[in-house]
Amino acid sequence: MPGCPICSKPASADYRPFCSRRCADVDLQRWLVGRYAIPARAEEDDDNEAGPLAAGDDDDR
Repeated sequence: MPGCPICSKPASADYRPFCSRRCADVDLQRWLVGRYAIPARAEEDDDNEAGPLAAGDDDDR
């Protein structure tokens, strides 16, 4: 079994992938306070897609 991602001790089957409840709680706390984050595309990237006004369209109709 790989080591605990928090302290590198051998993982416990009861708390896998962690070695203990403490390390599982440390990991949860890191997620809750925002220390870990999943990268996301910026919303402005979506503006490049064709929408109600495609490139070259005039707004004056």
